[in-house]
Amino acid sequence: MKKFTTVADMGPLDKAVAEALEVKRNRFAWQSLGRNYTLLMIFFNSSLRTRLSTQKAAMNLGMNVIVLDVNQGAWKLETERGVIMDGDKAEHLLEAIPVMGSYCDIIGVRSFASLKDKAEDYEERVINQFIKYSGRPVFSMEAATGHPLQSFADLITIEEHKTKPVPKVVMTWAPHPRALPQAVPNSFVQWMVAAGYDVTVTHPEGYELDEAFTRGAKIEYDQDRALAGADFVYAKNWSAYADPNYGKILSTSREWTVDATKMAFTDNAYFMHCLPVRRGMIVTDDVIEGPRSLVIPEAANREISAQTVIKRMLESIQDGRNG
Repeated sequence: MKKFTTVADMGPLDKAVAEALEVKRNRFAWQSLGRNYTLLMIFFNSSLRTRLSTQKAAMNLGMNVIVLDVNQGAWKLETERGVIMDGDKAEHLLEAIPVMGSYCDIIGVRSFASLKDKAEDYEERVINQFIKYSGRPVFSMEAATGHPLQSFADLITIEEHKTKPVPKVVMTWAPHPRALPQAVPNSFVQWMVAAGYDVTVTHPEGYELDEAFTRGAKIEYDQDRALAGADFVYAKNWSAYADPNYGKILSTSREWTVDATKMAFTDNAYFMHCLPVRRGMIVTDDVIEGPRSLVIPEAANREISAQTVIKRMLESIQDGRNG
C-alpha cells in the first residue's frame, strides 16, 4: 500500500476487516515489522483521537514516531503555486515536503477543508502534494473531503456488533453551531455502501453531499422515516456542499437532534458518532450514555484501523526492498 486516502485503496473490505480483527486480537505481534522505521505525523489541524490512536498504532508496530504540529512547531507553510511569498509564510510546501520525507519512512497528514473554495478543497491539494513530492507512502489522518481512518474504524465497529448480514445503516445530519466540513459523512457513506450495507442518508434540503460519495445510498429528507427500522444510527453535522452555499450553515434546527424519541423509530439501533460531539445539539445525554451507544468502542477502534493501514505500508516497503 503506497497511499491511503479512500476506500478504494483498501482492497476487498472483508479481507481488510479480517486483518483488522487479527491485529486487534494481538496488536503487538508485529513489533519487529516497524523496528528502525519512522512515522512522521503532520498536523495542519487540531486532533485528539487521531493523534493518540495513530501514534499508539505505530508504537505497537515498533516504529519511531515524529509528530509535527505545523501551526505551532514549524514555519508557516505556503500551499499555493506561483505566489510571491511576501507575507507571513516563510516556507513553501514544495521544499518542505521532500525535506520531511527525508526524515521518515511513512507520512500521515491531517488537513481540513477551508470551506471557502470548493474546487480547492475537493482537489485535496495538501495531501496530494505530499503524495506527489514526499517520495514516501502517505496516508490520510483526515483531509478536506474524507476521513478514511475513521470510516475504517466505523466499519470494524459495525462488523463487531451487527446481528444480520446486511444491516440498515443511517447517516443523519444533526445541528451544530459551527460550519463543519463534509469529510466524515463523505467517507462514512462511501465506505458503508462499499461494504454492501443498506445505507440511508437523511438531512434537511440543501445539505446534499457530493454524489461521488453518496452513490448507492438512499437519500431521505424525512428523518423519522429514514430512521425507521435502522440497526445503526450515525449522527454527524456538515455544512452545505452545493453552490452557492458551499461551507455555509443553512439550519440549526434542534428537530434533527438525535434523542430517545428519534431512536424509538429504529430497530433498537446502536448510536454512533466520530467524536468530539456537541451534547444537546447532535445528541442528547441519555442516548450517548445509553447501553446502545458505541462511541467509545468506535473511538478505540481508531487504533486498530490505523495499525492495519500502517502495517500494510510497512509490508509494502519491505516487499519493495526485498524484491
